[in-house]
Amino acid sequence: MANKSGQKLKLLYVMNILLNETDENHPLNANEIIDRLSDMGIEAERKSIYSDISILLEYGLDIEKSEEYKGGYYIADKSFELAELKLLVDAISSSRFISEKKAKDLVDRIAGLGNVYDARELSRQVVVPNRNQGRGEKTFYAIDTIYRCIDNNSKISFRYYRWNAKKEKEYRYDGEHIIVSPACLMWFDENYYLVAYSDKRKDIRYYRVDKMDSVEEVDEEREGIASIDRKKIAAIARNSFGMYQGETRNVKIVCDNSIVGVFVDRFGYDIDIIEKGNESRVTIELEVSPQFFGWLSGLGDKAYIEGPKDVRDEYKDYIKAILKNY
Repeated sequence: MANKSGQKLKLLYVMNILLNETDENHPLNANEIIDRLSDMGIEAERKSIYSDISILLEYGLDIEKSEEYKGGYYIADKSFELAELKLLVDAISSSRFISEKKAKDLVDRIAGLGNVYDARELSRQVVVPNRNQGRGEKTFYAIDTIYRCIDNNSKISFRYYRWNAKKEKEYRYDGEHIIVSPACLMWFDENYYLVAYSDKRKDIRYYRVDKMDSVEEVDEEREGIASIDRKKIAAIARNSFGMYQGETRNVKIVCDNSIVGVFVDRFGYDIDIIEKGNESRVTIELEVSPQFFGWLSGLGDKAYIEGPKDVRDEYKDYIKAILKNY
């Protein structure tokens, strides 16, 4: 027996069939659409299918007719191309801070933005070492609160912690709630950071979102946001290590030509490089920190600090302190 209520909604069913089951490589002709409707208990004739497609075209749906495949129809323009959906899936799948369960849920939702054929290609696995298994949900809620505070022009309150040797949370600042004015979120070194203005310290601060606890909106208007230049923030992130807030200096480094690309990859194309023989002199504006010294020492004897002298001496002291352990 035909589905009478389905007959009234037949046009919508035809639209869903075209959206979910067709693309340039998988068109459906009128007979195939009739078969799909029949599986749903809806009777249809070829003439009515052509009429439905005509109405959908008038509505604005981008339906094309394939000349190669029995006059089949397909949706030509969709919200996302398959390649775009793959990029989104890979970005989510490879994010360590997202738990495996949450990543799968998000990937399934993204797959729903394409058709059934796209979904098969999108359900692939990306191997992620050291994936966060327990804190993904908390980070999502923290991010949501941060964006809400920004939208409402409100300050934000939270407690900040680090892990100790017993794998327990060790709250900083004696566990007191930190209150700051959130400016934006920044993705850096596979972690989300909150960029905010601290009225107490009168400067810009960075906080790893996954280490923020008890995140709440504060009913106070934000302060100091006008002083935050997003382009400058991005430059600071590029030239810092682990978001360590040290003193910004122009550091001259001499390196072997074989590794000069390492500096370009890390600091971008705007750095000054002067080639001389087998060596290059690289000048970088960066925040001097132990993290930077650790990164530089990983290059071995192929790179060394030429100046300024105080930075060079600080690096020597850093290396001497390590050697004391051997």
